[in-house]
Amino acid sequence: MRTTKKIIGFTLCLQLLGVGCGKNTNTERTWSMYKADNASTSYSPLKQIHKENVSTLGPAWTFRPMDAVEGTRFSRNESNPIVVDGVMYTTSARHRLYALAADTGKLIWSFDPFDGGTGGGVSRGVTYWEDGDDKRILFTAGDQLFAVDAQTGKLVSSFGEEGKASMNVGLRGDPDAISVIPTSPGIVYGDLLIMGTEVSELYGAEPGYIRAYDIRTGALQWKFHTIPKPGEVGYNTWPKDAYKYAGGANNWGGMSVDEKRGMVFVSLGSPTYDYYGADRVGMNLFGNCVVALDAGTGEYIWHFQTIHHDLWDYDLAAPPNLVTLERDGQKVDAVAQTSKVGFLYVLDRETGEPLFPVEEREVPASNIPGEYAWPTQPFPLKPAPYARQSISVDDLSFYSEASHDSLLKEFKSYRYEGLFTPPDTIGTFMFPGSRGGSSWGGGAYDPNTGVLFVKSNDSPEISMLKRVEKTKSQDGNASLYERGEQFYSNFCLSCHGGDKNGQEPDYPSLLGLGMKMDSEEVLKKIEEGAGKMPSFSSVLPGEEEAILAYLFEQKDARSRREDRWLKEVQANENANANAEVKSDTLPRYLNIRAYGYFRDSEGRPGIKPPWGTLNAINLNTGEYMWKIPVGNYPDLQENGAPITGTGGAAGPIVTAGGIVFLTGTHDQKLFAFDKDSGELLWEALLPASGTATPSTYMMDGKQYLAISLAGNEDEPGGYIMAFALPEGEGGEN
Repeated sequence: MRTTKKIIGFTLCLQLLGVGCGKNTNTERTWSMYKADNASTSYSPLKQIHKENVSTLGPAWTFRPMDAVEGTRFSRNESNPIVVDGVMYTTSARHRLYALAADTGKLIWSFDPFDGGTGGGVSRGVTYWEDGDDKRILFTAGDQLFAVDAQTGKLVSSFGEEGKASMNVGLRGDPDAISVIPTSPGIVYGDLLIMGTEVSELYGAEPGYIRAYDIRTGALQWKFHTIPKPGEVGYNTWPKDAYKYAGGANNWGGMSVDEKRGMVFVSLGSPTYDYYGADRVGMNLFGNCVVALDAGTGEYIWHFQTIHHDLWDYDLAAPPNLVTLERDGQKVDAVAQTSKVGFLYVLDRETGEPLFPVEEREVPASNIPGEYAWPTQPFPLKPAPYARQSISVDDLSFYSEASHDSLLKEFKSYRYEGLFTPPDTIGTFMFPGSRGGSSWGGGAYDPNTGVLFVKSNDSPEISMLKRVEKTKSQDGNASLYERGEQFYSNFCLSCHGGDKNGQEPDYPSLLGLGMKMDSEEVLKKIEEGAGKMPSFSSVLPGEEEAILAYLFEQKDARSRREDRWLKEVQANENANANAEVKSDTLPRYLNIRAYGYFRDSEGRPGIKPPWGTLNAINLNTGEYMWKIPVGNYPDLQENGAPITGTGGAAGPIVTAGGIVFLTGTHDQKLFAFDKDSGELLWEALLPASGTATPSTYMMDGKQYLAISLAGNEDEPGGYIMAFALPEGEGGEN
């Protein structure tokens, strides 16, 4: 069977003329897919830009989509542009698709999947496929998968229904009642497009099945049940009927393909509900797993679970890197999986067995009724964690006596027993936290040295569970404004601040909201979530008028009684005809502090720096080559101290020119580092936040570096910027 797969994979490589099949000798197709190649290496063989000349890089062109609907706030653009034969394909912050001349940034064509509507939503890029003259761009917008002619920008009418296929079909729920919205592009294997998806993170969410579509027709070809059904591997790690109602365990960060072996490698997120699992007692395979599947059929091959019965939203947020290690003089193909907890899991590609020792250690039990936290968790012994995983009072920030005393008092009020302390009603200190370790940007792998580069964040947060009932009684004497103020304090303040001023671009200012959005748009955002903002539809019912009164400064609004069931949960469960009624009898808890920062009263980080680092890890030995802080808050940097480092979800790329490029830090800079030493070689201040992983490509003998930027006040729709060496520099690649 393995021999057959190798032959098939080799044939596919020939058919695709090198697009995504191992090392590509076509220098104008060196970044023709998300994260550079099917191995998700974020590596480029280009070397025209190198250590000695990178300091002369300058802007080559800027593209402004100018597609933001008037009055809407600016958005993040997480798209990693791809380039095929001189044409760049990318999406904007408003989720429109663009084809640009890669040497000038001039528009060739554009496609609006929303037909003039507001649109938006997270998009990390697109997928390219070709067969002779048939060249297609596959991408998602909303809950639709589109096939667009790469040469004309028109829908391919033979695909799906007039060019699009519903991503709601092929899951568990009623396609007309659910809505799943992928955020990362799919990956190609032959004529198949293999897709993950993003689903609700609340009770009753859809399961995150992995699905493969026929690229020519849009027909669903296979699916893998990430929440197993009876008779399937992993079924016994759940309650017997969990497949009827449990959700999540989805791939939202992308995946990797080994064409020679005919294998696709999938990184999965946590089961839902993220922070309380009384209805999913067990290890919960395949939640938080790296899973290897037969790319042609979806057949299970192996898995490795990084978190058992996740209670912390510790998704595997990035695609696995396909790497090759040296062991005892032999080459060993492997999978390297980054994580939010800061562990790097290095697994044999054929078997899934760890290539460095992994130890199961006892972890704390839950205090919440009905919750059974798994008694042990896996701890890789090598490489060492690239994010801090423990903290003491000595690590708390000291901006002033008053600030420190306040942080100390708050810290001591929470439950904290290390990395896997379960959520609690008194509050749990989570570290690294759901924004810790590394996010969807993942790692960049240099095949010449066996070194993996990964950006890491130290961003603790607080988890605080609150039991919620099916119905809620309201105080008839309280004004709507007062109730809305309380709702905001409970659920919104930690991100948008007590003054509603937020922290752009992740947490927008809500001041003057009435000038930007109407009430229906506001409620839709609160119900559905957007970007880093989770859905609050499970706590919103009955409070709609109240939160609107507070956000729109309607202080004279009056109260009325309303008792409504938690809306999104009910909608999720209504969409599943087979949902288990008995699950409704279990208690329900929500994390009312989800995704909030641990900060002092002035919004400053509550722990000492560094808050963000760039790490170089030798995968052959498991040792670190170097580790440096990256990004800076100048106002918080102490005299004579190193830079502070900042958070950031985007990932690095590495080139044969000896350079690691990175952006995504809060100081709005694009950096170039020496891959061997970590020395900063060059930096550029960007006009807006660089919220995506960069790309690099060659066109007409010139190497370019491209980056997507978030929107700002000047350009709410964001930018695409390209950099290059001055004319006459660089020479041949």
